[in-house]
Amino acid sequence: MTLSTQFLTMLSMIGMGCCFGAALDTYNHFLQRPKRRGLIVFFNDILFWTVQGLIIFYILFLVNKGELRFYIFLALLCGFAAYQSFFKQLYLHVLRIVISTIVVIYRFIVKIFLNLVYKPIYSLIMAVISLIIILGKGLYTLVRFIIRTLLYIIRIALKPIKWLFLLLWNNLPKGIKNFVEKLYNKVAGFFLKIKKIIK
Repeated sequence: MTLSTQFLTMLSMIGMGCCFGAALDTYNHFLQRPKRRGLIVFFNDILFWTVQGLIIFYILFLVNKGELRFYIFLALLCGFAAYQSFFKQLYLHVLRIVISTIVVIYRFIVKIFLNLVYKPIYSLIMAVISLIIILGKGLYTLVRFIIRTLLYIIRIALKPIKWLFLLLWNNLPKGIKNFVEKLYNKVAGFFLKIKKIIK
């Protein structure tokens, strides 16, 4: 490697050490280890360290074609130590501000969505459902009233026919009456037998 490549490698690894420190603090901030189960923490840790290793090796590959030297690890350690000493408190403060800002913006967007989209649509749907129920009840009441009215009219219309039939029945000769009564009793008895057989 040329001297300029070595210098760029050193600077890159110091920068990656700082980035690794920031990434580690961000990861710990979001993970909240005491609240997580051990298995979840274990898998997250493996994933985090794998991703960090791949990112560092990718940067190293871009700078010096992936050649490993002892000073590279020292540069990473120096960058991490520099972050811990000079930038950690500032970064954590900025991270908290950024997270708080994102949370406030998210809550504001959710509130706007609820008030301008969800609640009006929900109210409209409920109003339509209420209207359909009211119309259904009204239609049911109307149909019921019409049926009752028709039945009442039919009953009134059939009364003269009933009276006429009774008048005719009363004026029929006794022989015909007896014959009709016997026929009626036979038919009724036949249907009664069928009913007993079915049961």
